[in-house]
Amino acid sequence: MFKISKKLESLPPYLFLEIDKAKRLARAEGRDIIDLGIGDPDQPTPGYIIEALHKAALDPANHRYALDQGMPVLRQAIAEWYKKRFAVKLDVNSEVLPLIGSKEGIAHFPLAFLDPGDISLIPDPCYPPYKGGTVLAGGSIHLMPLLESNNFLPDISKITFSARRKAKIIFVNYPNNPTNACADDDFYRGLIAFALKNKVIIISDLAYSEMAFDGFRPRSMLEFEGARDVVIEFHSLSKTFNMTGWRVGWACGNSQLVSALAKVKSNVDSGIFSALQLAGVAALEGGEDDLRKMRALYQRRRDCLVSGLNSLGWKVFSPRATFYVWIKTPGGAGSINFAARLLKEANIVATPGVGFGKYGEGYIRMALTVPEERIREALGRLKKIA
Repeated sequence: MFKISKKLESLPPYLFLEIDKAKRLARAEGRDIIDLGIGDPDQPTPGYIIEALHKAALDPANHRYALDQGMPVLRQAIAEWYKKRFAVKLDVNSEVLPLIGSKEGIAHFPLAFLDPGDISLIPDPCYPPYKGGTVLAGGSIHLMPLLESNNFLPDISKITFSARRKAKIIFVNYPNNPTNACADDDFYRGLIAFALKNKVIIISDLAYSEMAFDGFRPRSMLEFEGARDVVIEFHSLSKTFNMTGWRVGWACGNSQLVSALAKVKSNVDSGIFSALQLAGVAALEGGEDDLRKMRALYQRRRDCLVSGLNSLGWKVFSPRATFYVWIKTPGGAGSINFAARLLKEANIVATPGVGFGKYGEGYIRMALTVPEERIREALGRLKKIA
């Protein structure tokens, strides 16, 4: 009876929902599934954060509408964390905006700046909300291929003049999902120079900055000269503190960009439950020991999976960050067909690379979100079908 909008119609099925359907069906059949698909930490949220939530939830003052800008104490905690982690000073009143998870902020941001005909420069493969947010805002997409030959960095020199002229936003995400690539300082400096010259907003998705190994410490783009003029950076407690379901994140950086996003959000939501905000404060003010344990845990899992896959002849590179392993499909198989084969023949869920964009074809992504013994079990199953 009802025709959906052309914008909604143009969106593909959300990748992770489709994977979840296949996974649930397999489990309903009684199969022992090893899920290396969606990047959702398997470890519990640290106890001190849960205790902070419990205490705050008991206070009736926290049961009312939250402030759209977020509680001052949370904005202060975010600013202090950025100062400690990146040596970046943020104005808590104009340069920090708490979000209901960074995903909603990233998806809503294009509504603040895109008009019909405007372009978002989007890496491919990428986290799907970059494209979805652009489409729902009425903007157009110009893809920037992430190729192994360029270390999965976009080659901004190949962006056409017409695309530069119409571009309003460029998305970047390092450490990267899904490719696990990391950017160097020269890339950031070049990107900032490009944005300043072409008057383009940089959206920096930094969700995986704390999930790094072998002593590597990813940088914030806000550390670089000129960034404050063009950058809005998104971060989240989801992966850092095993809080994916809690939905607490933030945007920070250029005050005009932060203010515009705040205006969008004031029209679509009423802020984060105050008790969750106070739990977020607890997370940011503590937890360094938990972070070290988290990194060590994923590093062991990474080493187990990568060495095991290489022993099977898969030629996998060891990631410096994220809890993803980006893998070329053996023999150049199509990513959807190969992922389907893994599920059918080995009861292993992996994410087909093409689900992140056409330049993800020929790859699959595996997440390090199961115990090491299950990774070893998965390797045993893969050995039988290799």
